[in-house]
Amino acid sequence: MGLCHSGVRGGKQAIGGTSQQNPNSNNNAAHNDAVDFFFKSNGQEALFTQVELSLSASNLLDRDITSKSDPMVVLFAKKRDGKLEEVGRTEVILNNLNPTWIQKITIAYQFEMVQPLVFQIYDVDTSYHNKPVKSLKLEDQDFLGEASCVLSEIVTRHNRTLTIQLQNRNGHGILRKLGALTVHAEETIASRNAVEITLRCYQLANKDLFSLSDPFLRISRMVEGGGYVPICKTEVVNNNLNPVWRPLCLSMQQFGSKENPLVIECFDFNSSGNHVLIGKLQKSVADLETLHREKNGANFVIQTSHGHEKVLKGQLFVDLFLEKQQYSFLDYVSSGFDLNFMVAVDFTASNGNPRNPDSLHYIDPSGRLNSYQQAIMEVGQVIQFYDSDRRFPAWGFGGKTPAGTISHCFNLNGSASFEVEGVEGIMAAYASALHNISLSGPTLFGPVINTAAQIAGQSLSSNNSKYFVLLIITDGVITDMQETKDALVRASDLPLSILIVGVGGADFTQMEILDADNGQRLQSSTGRMATRDIVQFVPMREVNSGQISVVQALLEELPGQFLTYFRSRDIKPHAC
Repeated sequence: MGLCHSGVRGGKQAIGGTSQQNPNSNNNAAHNDAVDFFFKSNGQEALFTQVELSLSASNLLDRDITSKSDPMVVLFAKKRDGKLEEVGRTEVILNNLNPTWIQKITIAYQFEMVQPLVFQIYDVDTSYHNKPVKSLKLEDQDFLGEASCVLSEIVTRHNRTLTIQLQNRNGHGILRKLGALTVHAEETIASRNAVEITLRCYQLANKDLFSLSDPFLRISRMVEGGGYVPICKTEVVNNNLNPVWRPLCLSMQQFGSKENPLVIECFDFNSSGNHVLIGKLQKSVADLETLHREKNGANFVIQTSHGHEKVLKGQLFVDLFLEKQQYSFLDYVSSGFDLNFMVAVDFTASNGNPRNPDSLHYIDPSGRLNSYQQAIMEVGQVIQFYDSDRRFPAWGFGGKTPAGTISHCFNLNGSASFEVEGVEGIMAAYASALHNISLSGPTLFGPVINTAAQIAGQSLSSNNSKYFVLLIITDGVITDMQETKDALVRASDLPLSILIVGVGGADFTQMEILDADNGQRLQSSTGRMATRDIVQFVPMREVNSGQISVVQALLEELPGQFLTYFRSRDIKPHAC
């Protein structure tokens, strides 16, 4: 994740500007590593997609005697400890039981988190009408009702609009109706415009003694105050003074406007991290378009020891310049695209006897969730809002069935159908299987991955708006590493991502190989490379309690994987 490239090969990967990478977070609900790294290095928070909420209500309760209620909405975010944290307020609308508020409320949308929201509507007393709404004490106002939902429910609805019936604070209605609240969400982005460009250089200066330079480009955008923020870098082209890089896709959110100055720097890559500057130049996106149209090159410059700029022989050319629409994750899911959740649970003997309290499969009578239950609940609660039918395939592996055979992919509910109803269905099937399945082994991932891939592949013939997410929860080291790699390489062409949670104290070093965060793509036994990274692994023991949840760690890369798949196939959101 992030810029944690542990090897030289990982450091040579492109970041932030190619359709095969995670897109910019502000525009696409995923991370741009270059920008995130810049902000985090300066002690600032990472960026998230900002969503603007528009609010209206109907048939509100009339609390006034001589006139109608004067309503105002206050939005709260419900935290993990149950406490409410205020996000924002609308203006007060006078004498209206069917108000449409003009003041929008902006909230940061994070795909990887369940974000419960509570909307409370108050009738503001006339004595407070000339005061700023932020200064109003809510206990001095008349409560009209509240509505609760999670942010995901709003953004996945058609037209991103959700209507909720108002209730009392205790979550129950009363004999007379309190009315309804309608919430509409919009992404606060400047534009969905993007440009795809292919850059090449000619006659670069050689900075190596015994070979040729290994050049890459870094592109930065000027920000207010005169500084520069890196927005992307290309991959490294080894041993080449006339390199051609893979196409870059830059969103307007990244470059600001076509006239905004960009600094393009060319470096010779060194594994030590001390990259040598070959040259740099300043051009806007509009300038790059002109270079492409006129088929001209732009010379790099470098600063001399005397402070002067020296024009170099090396030039930058633009072989491709294409303006396009770059749709966001929210564009897809709000137009009817589904994330279909699947789960596979490890039933190998290394988990320990489920009847013993020290077993990873122990069901605590007090209701405390074990690690398997925790992973199912946390991930499932997020994904279920993006799955229209909420029927989830659920399997077990590494267990001995009642028939006496060891199976590496059996239906968790013990029936002929592998689907269960909702997250509660998964939890019930898991608890039931612990009574009917004997723990065995070994730990094989290949069969469940192939089964999930088969379902994802079959969906393509009838529906190209489905994306599948397989959660594998395991306690041990897999014994079919090459078969798993082969299965993952094949699956990388399908609408499928795989989330792996490691529970217990085993050595999960092998899992890090499957999770290609170091920039090194998986390779099959036949030499074929994975077309994209589809695996995310998190060991439960490394999740810092209270700081980041399993679901945040696992799902932060999923929107980027989702977008990479659909964009690379030019599959656009459905027309509203």
